[in-house]
Amino acid sequence: TADVIVQVRAPRANPDAGSADLDRLRPGQCLIAQCDPLTDAQATAALAARQATIFALELIPRITRAQSMDVLSSMATLAGYKSVLIAANHLPQMLQMLMTAAGTLAPAKLLILGVGVAGLQAIATARRLGAVVHAYDLRPETREQVESLGGKFVVLDLESGAGEGGYARAMDEAFYTRQRELMRDVVSGMDAVITTAAVPGRKAPILLTREMVEAMPPGSVVVDLAAERGGNCEVTRCGETIIHQGVTIIGPLNVPSELPKHASQMYSNNVATFLKLLVKGGQLVVDLDDEIVRGTLVTHAGEL
Repeated sequence: TADVIVQVRAPRANPDAGSADLDRLRPGQCLIAQCDPLTDAQATAALAARQATIFALELIPRITRAQSMDVLSSMATLAGYKSVLIAANHLPQMLQMLMTAAGTLAPAKLLILGVGVAGLQAIATARRLGAVVHAYDLRPETREQVESLGGKFVVLDLESGAGEGGYARAMDEAFYTRQRELMRDVVSGMDAVITTAAVPGRKAPILLTREMVEAMPPGSVVVDLAAERGGNCEVTRCGETIIHQGVTIIGPLNVPSELPKHASQMYSNNVATFLKLLVKGGQLVVDLDDEIVRGTLVTHAGEL
């Protein structure tokens, strides 16, 4: 009987159990959730057939007015923080430099691939823990952000990969091949690599090849935050932790859920702000003239 249902993940974004929700949706009902609508058009069309009004929260536009509704940024903040702790927990060394009577301990060297919200939070967290942090992104304009957090920006001789809305754009295979060649030498000197690169609606690009992993020192760690989207590392196994020639590769799932208190707090605040935009005078109003409403609306009145 609810007019509006709010979920964390709707059917397409919840492949294990989400399909059971489809038959419960009634015409005119409103569903607000992360829906992953760009990945599977057929599954999204099935949602439209239910005649419900569905909003996908991961499509919140990257504009100032929508920042308080941006669930992707909220969850990426938590994932970036947690990724460093995961790496530190698996490394056979401390992150910080320490001078002791038994000698000086060198700081760990970390590489962050992808300088979005998760990457920036990973840089900040690793720096607080005393690591030497390097970072790389297709978008050269992120260099200033990396350096403002105390990181060192890795410069490769490649064209810019900046896309719309603050995301990196998809590049052709020749670009990624050249990128991998240049990146191998950088990766070989790192104790840990954290990958965060994702392109909306597409499989995550391979940034860390098998050859790169095999060039890393024994005992080093890879944390692949893009594991759910296919992984940025060629040898990542989604949801598993494996060891490949002495290197630990971690493909975690739903990392924000490991910080449930703040994940719930941030997500609920994002959704509450979004609801305030939709509800006027106690009624749900689908205002297609509003950029945020128009950008997040997936299905309405049976139409995709």
